[in-house]
Amino acid sequence: MNLSQKTTSGIIWNFFEQFARRGFGVLVTLVLAYFLTPEDYGLVAMMAVFLALGSSLMQSGFSQALIRMPDVTQTDYNTAFFANIVLGIVAYALLFLIAPLISVFYEEPQLTLLIRVASLSIVISSFQVVQQASLSRELNFKAQVKAVLPASIISGVIAVWFAYLDFGVWALVGQMILASLLQTLFLWLVQGWRPTKDFSLPALKDMYSFGYKLFLSGVLDTIFQNLYVVVIAKIFSAPIAGLYFFANQIKQIVIAQLVSSVQAVTYPALSKLNTDDEILRRGYSRVIRAITFIVFPALAFLAVLAEPIFSIFLPDKWFAAASYLQLMCLASFLIPVHSVNLNILKVKGRSDLFLLLEVLKKTVAIVIMAISLQGGIYGLLVGQIITSVIVFIPNSYFSKKLIGYGVYSQLGDFGFYGFSAAAVSVSTLLLSNYYNVGDFTLILIGLPTMIVLYFGACFLFKKSDLTMMAQLLKPSKRN
Repeated sequence: MNLSQKTTSGIIWNFFEQFARRGFGVLVTLVLAYFLTPEDYGLVAMMAVFLALGSSLMQSGFSQALIRMPDVTQTDYNTAFFANIVLGIVAYALLFLIAPLISVFYEEPQLTLLIRVASLSIVISSFQVVQQASLSRELNFKAQVKAVLPASIISGVIAVWFAYLDFGVWALVGQMILASLLQTLFLWLVQGWRPTKDFSLPALKDMYSFGYKLFLSGVLDTIFQNLYVVVIAKIFSAPIAGLYFFANQIKQIVIAQLVSSVQAVTYPALSKLNTDDEILRRGYSRVIRAITFIVFPALAFLAVLAEPIFSIFLPDKWFAAASYLQLMCLASFLIPVHSVNLNILKVKGRSDLFLLLEVLKKTVAIVIMAISLQGGIYGLLVGQIITSVIVFIPNSYFSKKLIGYGVYSQLGDFGFYGFSAAAVSVSTLLLSNYYNVGDFTLILIGLPTMIVLYFGACFLFKKSDLTMMAQLLKPSKRN
């Protein structure tokens, strides 16, 4: 297959990979909600930022560096493999040592043991980074599905069983560790690469010189993404943190599955064309149109249906999270656009600008957070919406400088989809409130109506984009 066909196939298979990783995970989360409490999820939320930081340290950008390299040797793979394992052990040791301090900070004694056990998943995952990078370089996401799907199913089922047996939060910790272990095992089975003794300090230096800026950027992003949970858990309570964390998991299935499916494939694919700015500009224009065409209505419709879904499918103890989810959906509208702009910096090899941009955006976000905190949990969520809109400007600024794809060009690509999704959703919500439509009716009739209206608007005004999406998703007949 040529590059275009590989990219199309990769997007489709990566979509299923994301569904296996997160889609089934959300299904398990909904089932677990019947056995666990917001306090249980609150404890996991308290650990999340530290586990994510440990994972970032373990990876340190080596995977991204391998994907971007034009040619990779066995020595390069060996070097990254052993570096990831060492960093994984270092990350675990640090988390093991600071676990008591985290426990004291949150005033939750059981966090010490929880963190020390859950952190084992980082060491286990360090053995799979090179396998994932190799498969991503080849755009072979079908093989990744073969590893992720069984790992997600087995770990999810066992987590539900543990929760049913009243293991509480340990059911979630067990799911983390088992998922990492099984995914690593299955990746080694489906990907034929095996390490040898070769190791190169020059190769390590080259990969680290590119990757460490992405690592620092990732640390900033991880801290910021989880800072809301830290603040909520510390200032408010563990149950509120659990409700926030639960709502965020539901939202992530839309963002992670639909955005990552395209982003994970286009980065290695377009990295091969990083010297031709015009091709990159056209390529990223298609990527933004493809992502926002799907993500915008998905988020808008989820916001409209959040309360009916929680009311029908979940116990009453989780209903407060529905309003959190609605605001999170609004705050996430521009995430696919942000991710594309950051992807451009990585493809062009400007990890220095990537880091600079992350520092700038996080500074703005923290200021807004400090101000919005005065409005409580809902003030924080509204602050997220404001932050997302503001940081779009610096994000797109560098895209304009590097490949000539700035604010106005991007607005021209995604503006119609955002307006159409918002108009359809707001109209449906207003009409359902006016006629006092029930929860079941809103889901059974309202959702299909919104879908028909949205696609109808796209057909009338953007028929060429519908054709583009059809071509993107159409399986190739050639091998």
